[in-house]
Amino acid sequence: MSTSVKSYAAVDLGASSGRVMVGRVGPDSLELTEAHRFPNRPVRVPEGLRWDVLGLYAGVLDGLRAAGQVDSVGIDSWAVDYGLLDGDGALLGNPVHYRDSRTEGVAEKVWATVPAAELYAATGLQYAPFNTLYQLAAARGSAQLSYAKRLLLIPDLLTYWLTGEQGTELTNASTTQLVDPRTRDWSYDIASRLGVDLDLFAPLRQPGDFAGVLRGEVLEETGLSGPVPVTAVGSHDTASAVAAVPADGERFAYICTGTWSLAGLELNAPVLTEESRAANFTNELGLDGTVRYLRNIMGLWLLQECVRAWGEPDLGELLLDASKVPALRSVVDAGDAAFLAPGRMPERIAEACRASGQPVPVSPAEITRCILDSLALAHRRAIADAQRLADHPVDVVHVVGGGTRNALLCQLTADACGLPVVAGPTEAAALGNVLVQARTHGLVGDLADGRRLLTRTQPLTRYEPRGDAARWSEAEARLARG
Repeated sequence: MSTSVKSYAAVDLGASSGRVMVGRVGPDSLELTEAHRFPNRPVRVPEGLRWDVLGLYAGVLDGLRAAGQVDSVGIDSWAVDYGLLDGDGALLGNPVHYRDSRTEGVAEKVWATVPAAELYAATGLQYAPFNTLYQLAAARGSAQLSYAKRLLLIPDLLTYWLTGEQGTELTNASTTQLVDPRTRDWSYDIASRLGVDLDLFAPLRQPGDFAGVLRGEVLEETGLSGPVPVTAVGSHDTASAVAAVPADGERFAYICTGTWSLAGLELNAPVLTEESRAANFTNELGLDGTVRYLRNIMGLWLLQECVRAWGEPDLGELLLDASKVPALRSVVDAGDAAFLAPGRMPERIAEACRASGQPVPVSPAEITRCILDSLALAHRRAIADAQRLADHPVDVVHVVGGGTRNALLCQLTADACGLPVVAGPTEAAALGNVLVQARTHGLVGDLADGRRLLTRTQPLTRYEPRGDAARWSEAEARLARG
């Protein structure tokens, strides 16, 4: 491996904010600093909820300018959403937000052609109403899709604007419900039967592939000196985050926490059984031939929406107050699609508790405790189910992402799972992004080598399980009874 130190710009776009981070990597060093952070605010227009993708791109350019000279750039973002281009490569309108209502009832129409069980056996993807496949089915017959000559997922769209080169990175493509996780290629049969033109997609890229160099106009706007290569990373932010799980060996579970909680295992092959489909587990593709076998849980979106409704109170004080509320007094199903849309979150959580005959949380502290207990319970169920369905026992749970800052959630997760929790790193997606770029330059070896480097260089906090496991089992049974 190289003995030099190199700098990498990791563009990491989340559902509520974007950031450009700079990672400096050497043979036994990894330092990450924030160059620029910017908001990601969806906009509701007459035709529905849309992403402000031009604002995101401006934030990326500002971030690259703030980052200074780097040896490579990589982009990761949330999954499933896309931009459509015309024959000249121009964007046809702002990309639709996955929380837009256009996919309501669409899945049932798709299943009329390809039954849900058959679709899962072919693609391994969990049901989520916003999967790219359902978005495309909802868009069928629209003027935009009719005129489109190219479809680019969000990180691939921004890479195209930076470089002029088009591609479809594999880890993100695997969230479209159009990829066969066994062959790691398109599911041509499914696409054909559902009338999806795979020629809309640019050629597949692997993490680590060369994705072009920054265009002259980009160099001029950012002040960088060329050539600056752009590297395809695990462009689904969860793929990058899982790559940055500082695990030793294979007996671990992970929870990528943020707006969503993504809880599961890293496997060498997909689990495509009917029981797995019924449990709503997904098989998304990761680095080095791995499969991210996980369940989507609504995550800290529930708390974020409540905090917004309460006028942005101090989060530290809110969590301290919540820690004093009796545990497991009321819980809700944190995976319920009823909580997907924005707005009125405190009222909706209270209504769910009332409907299930539980004490109704009233104060912000009570509602916050309900949310965190519910998330920990959902983490418990997902990790227990994953171990059973994949026949893959674990000894430790790694929590990465923004939720690592929430000590109460981390401790409750350890309590609920009955397993130690290792929390960190917080900026896991950006670190995974950086590691792929560093691998391309020979500074890091395989996935295990990158994880060892993270363990040596990143702050980690361990939480041991405490309390009575029977209380969590009782809460789980109460929730199942509804």
